[in-house]
Amino acid sequence: MKKTVVVGMSGGVDSSIAAYLLKQQGYNVIGLFMKNWEETSADGACTAESDFADVRRVCAALDIPYYSVNFAAQYQERVFAHFLEEYRKGRTPNPDVLCNREIKFGPFRDYALSMGADFIATGHYCGIDHSGGRHRLKKAADAGKDQTYFLNQVREEQLANVLFPLADIPKPEVRRIAEETGLATAKKKDSTGICFIGERNFRKFLQEYLPAQSGKIVTLDGETVGEHIGLMYYTLGQRKGLDLGGKRGEEGRWFVVRKDLKNNILYVSHGDETPLYSKACRVSSLNWIGNIPQITQFCTAKFRYRQPEQKVKVTLENGTALVEFAEPQRAVTEGQYAVFYDETYCLGGGVIEEVYK
Repeated sequence: MKKTVVVGMSGGVDSSIAAYLLKQQGYNVIGLFMKNWEETSADGACTAESDFADVRRVCAALDIPYYSVNFAAQYQERVFAHFLEEYRKGRTPNPDVLCNREIKFGPFRDYALSMGADFIATGHYCGIDHSGGRHRLKKAADAGKDQTYFLNQVREEQLANVLFPLADIPKPEVRRIAEETGLATAKKKDSTGICFIGERNFRKFLQEYLPAQSGKIVTLDGETVGEHIGLMYYTLGQRKGLDLGGKRGEEGRWFVVRKDLKNNILYVSHGDETPLYSKACRVSSLNWIGNIPQITQFCTAKFRYRQPEQKVKVTLENGTALVEFAEPQRAVTEGQYAVFYDETYCLGGGVIEEVYK
C-alpha cells in the first residue's frame, strides 16, 4: 500500500518540485497550503491568493489533491508577538526560525498527520537522517542554498515522519525539472525578506505596529553627526539608510556599530570596522538536534544565514553556552541565532544574548 505524504506547498518552485519528486518516488502525495498572515494589499486583494492560485495550478499539473489551512491566529500568538517584543528591546529577531518550530513543524505537522499522513515534507534545502531511532538534520548538498540555519530551533521529535526531497538537488536542477515538467512556478522568483512581510517596505510595515522615537546618531568619540528615525530600524553593520553622506567626505562609509536603547542613541563609525568585531558571544534558548554535547565542544557555527561556517569552542554553562571564536567575527548581532555544525549535521543552535568585544 502506498505511503501518504502531505507536502507543505507555498506556491514556490521548491515545494512544487518536492511534491513532484515524491510522486515520482511512488508516494500518495497531497498538497497543503498554509496561510499564516491575514492581510489585504492596498487594492483590496488578499496577498496569499496569488500563491494559492499557483499551488492549485501545480497540483492540477501533478494530478494530486490540495487543501488550504489557516494558522494566522497561531502565527500571531507564537511568532509575531515575539517578533515585536524583540524589536521593542532593540534586537534583531529572525521570525523565519520560530515559524519553522512553532508553525510548520508544529500545528502544520499535527494537522497533516491528522489527515492520515505517514510523512510530511517541505521544500527546504536540507537532509534528514532517521537512523538509530534518532532524527538528525543534515546539511544540504547545495551548500549555497542550505537552509538548516532556519531549522536550528526545530526539536528532534518534530523531525520524526519528515522528508526533505531537495536534500541532494542543487537549485539550478530544481529550476530545470520544473521547466521540463511545465510547472507554473518554474520561473517564479524566489521569495525574499521576512516570511510574512515579503518584499514590501520594512520600515513602513514596522511603523504600523511600533511607535518610533527619533534620536541622535553619534560617533564613538562623542560627535553628533545626524538623527535616526528609531533604533528598531537599524541593525549592526548596516550601511544603507543612515543619511550621513558627505559628513566626512567621500572616503570610507558610515555603518552602525552599537545601539544604546536606554539613551536612544545610535552609534556609528566611519571607515574603521574594528568596532564591529567580537571574540565571543553568550547564547541562550539552546536546542540540540541529536545528542546534547559534552560541557565543552569544538565545532563550527554560523551567526547569520549564508555565512561560511566559523570554527568555535562551545562551553555549556547553566543552560546557556559561551561561544568563543577562533577568529574575530564581524557584526554578531543580539537576537539573531548562533547555529552549530559538524562536517555532516546541523547540531542545533540558540539565540545570541550578549556579544563580547
